[in-house]
Amino acid sequence: MEKIYTGKTKDVYRQEDGTYLLKFKDDVTGTDGVFDPGANTVGLSIEGAGKAGLRLTQFFFEKINEAGIPTHYLAANIEQNTMTVKPARPFGQGVEVILRYKAVGSFHRRYGKYCNSGDPLDGYVEVTLKDDDRNDPLITDEALEMLGIMTKEEYKTLGQLTRKIGEIVKDEMAKKDLELYDIKFEFGRVGEDNHVALIDEISGGNMRAYRGEQYIEPLDLEKMMLEA
Repeated sequence: MEKIYTGKTKDVYRQEDGTYLLKFKDDVTGTDGVFDPGANTVGLSIEGAGKAGLRLTQFFFEKINEAGIPTHYLAANIEQNTMTVKPARPFGQGVEVILRYKAVGSFHRRYGKYCNSGDPLDGYVEVTLKDDDRNDPLITDEALEMLGIMTKEEYKTLGQLTRKIGEIVKDEMAKKDLELYDIKFEFGRVGEDNHVALIDEISGGNMRAYRGEQYIEPLDLEKMMLEA
């Protein structure tokens, strides 16, 4: 295998058969030792976070694949902390898609003049560029098209898929008496036809989940979701 990328929470390897291997690490995003799924820096390491993230990713990606929603997921090896995926081409140098059901985190910091923390949002979708130097700036569909990152049709598809995937995640969490506040996805172009597909992961480190007023830490979320 050839290591082609070292990320904040995963390393990426190219395999001889053309598939890719994602190696999950115990690092999570945050600031000053405090977990924050919206942060663009590694804030801390949590022992077991990589395995927990992979198990939850496997759970959700298999549900999403069953629903006929395109993804890059092929298989997971929990013992080795790895996931096998199809090749995917990023939009530009990468975009992130945030789906929000509550006004928390950076949304409330930006728009707190017009909302209270925790106010409900109707599955609000926003797109940011993966650009640590510029603090992952928000970007519109028009700017994405003008800059040659994605077409407006791809943007529309991305938004539709985001809401469908969000409903699957939210419904599965509701079965465990958990409420999804927000979640971050990544998409890319997959296959010879370059169709838009979900890539990366769906783990506790990419979302905020609560049970009542209690915030659920990523490792605890994995246990709650996968317990019999």
